[in-house]
Amino acid sequence: VDVPLLESFGQNYPEEADGTLDCISMALTCTFNRWGTLLAVGCNDGRIVIWDFLTRGIAKIISAHIHPVCSLCWSRDGHKLVSASTDNIVSQWDVLTGDCDQRFRFPSPILKLQCHPRDMDKVLVCPMKSAPVLLTLSDSKHVVLPVDDDSDLNVVAAFDRRGEYIYTGNAKGKILVLNTNTQELVASFRVTTGTSNTTAIKSIEFARKGSCFLINTADRIIRVYDGREILTCGRDGEPEPMQKLQDLVNRTPWKRCCFSGDGEYIVAGSARQHALYIWEKSIGNLVKILHGTRGELLLDVAWHPVRPIIASISSGVVSIWAQNQVENWSAFAPDFKELDENVEYEERESEFDIEDEDKSEPEQTGADAAEDEEVDVTTVDPIVAFCSSDEELEDYKALLYLPIAPEVEDPEENPFGPPPDAAVQTAAPEDALVGGDKKQRQPSSEGGPAKKKARTTTIELQGVPSDEVHPLLGVKGDGKSKKKTAGRPKGSKGKDKDFPFRPKPYRGERPSFPMEALGSSGNTPPPLPSPRTASTQHETPPHPPNQPTNQPTTQLTESWWKATVWRSKHRICIMYQTSASLNKIWSSYY
Repeated sequence: VDVPLLESFGQNYPEEADGTLDCISMALTCTFNRWGTLLAVGCNDGRIVIWDFLTRGIAKIISAHIHPVCSLCWSRDGHKLVSASTDNIVSQWDVLTGDCDQRFRFPSPILKLQCHPRDMDKVLVCPMKSAPVLLTLSDSKHVVLPVDDDSDLNVVAAFDRRGEYIYTGNAKGKILVLNTNTQELVASFRVTTGTSNTTAIKSIEFARKGSCFLINTADRIIRVYDGREILTCGRDGEPEPMQKLQDLVNRTPWKRCCFSGDGEYIVAGSARQHALYIWEKSIGNLVKILHGTRGELLLDVAWHPVRPIIASISSGVVSIWAQNQVENWSAFAPDFKELDENVEYEERESEFDIEDEDKSEPEQTGADAAEDEEVDVTTVDPIVAFCSSDEELEDYKALLYLPIAPEVEDPEENPFGPPPDAAVQTAAPEDALVGGDKKQRQPSSEGGPAKKKARTTTIELQGVPSDEVHPLLGVKGDGKSKKKTAGRPKGSKGKDKDFPFRPKPYRGERPSFPMEALGSSGNTPPPLPSPRTASTQHETPPHPPNQPTNQPTTQLTESWWKATVWRSKHRICIMYQTSASLNKIWSSYY
């Protein structure tokens, strides 16, 4: 479907579930790029899974962190991705190569981060129990934003639509509007509950189009304001919200709120269950409630920038909500008609003639005369949905899609490798490689130059406690909690999935294995015994190939290699151990 034709005459919000995206790992947060072509998902094991949203396939997996990813944000051109994990580290990634450009280490957990909408060199970070921090990526410098009350450091912050101002809100309901470049206070107001009581600010979200923004507060009310009115009121103003959205029946608290791509609708995810409430911003009426699986808790919600599609995360799975597509065959041709039953068609006499002799040729006037004019088919007009209100052209350097290498089931051995002569010249006998020659002949892991190590910058914040625990990891305690620690085990690179069978490592001294038993090549292990043979012989294993049968079997029993095979969802692993008792594993597995 062409993007300029997406504006429909009916409702422009999702109505039903449209499948799920399984990231293999537990998904925690997700965000679309500026065009909605790619969806980045942060997982519990530290991976970042990038989905091609048009094909609903995984385009790239980045092993970003060791601990869970708690926040993600795309740069404006889509080439960079900034992530934060629960171990207080903020990283910038190159989406095409998957390399880490630089890292920042904070003293406290990161609740949220946001890239500048226009300046790709600035990132807004909201640490826990600290004032917001404005990072500059080029020189690794940071600026701590001013707050209203130094004793209240539960502050959230967000850029406005164009990044000219930063809006901050604290636990006492005070909203500050700061100039992004100078950090000077431009405007301020306080959110009240109708009386003099104040309420804590949980999040601030801006629409992609227009000047509206919403504030999610602890009193379970979503307030929608006009940014132009806030700037007009100035300091200590008293602006009135355009809309107040809430669930009067169930008094639902809201976990995550955001605007639709066109800014006409607002979606809010319940903090009690997997339920999405959709309101129309102009009227303030509730138009739809989308219910997910009962008993699941919602973690994150993201609305597609262009289409009426919502992505929500619960129980580690990304759910997609979209409109019900009804086939309209009359859209293929203007004179196309749908028939309920067969109709006898009467053929005209000249219908299939090459030239209609009876047809009269009218004079070419008006639109018919314009058909003879030359039509420009090379100029590409910019898509209005992808351009901002102050832009006339699209960003042609933007990264909309990722190249995907085809998966080959049974690849041939080196189909496009060097010729045999080159292989002979580079080959050398094994006994000739000694000392430093072996190290020099070891190729790199990817056949190219070694990757440049990312620079890590430590951000020092005064008066910030260093023993805070991220809300995703549970409540801070004395260490007696039995909650399982999230993330990958220490030392794992994120390429191995947990398998249903995990054999114990061999602790004893491994005896020497006769190389004659491996055959003439000496590089491949002997063939695996059949399950029937392994299940019937438990005391003496079968003889390896090319091994005399009159040789004593005592040495074979101690040094004969057995293999255990298990299959996961994506790969098959084989592990060799020197033990004859593994025959029981073969018999029990089959």
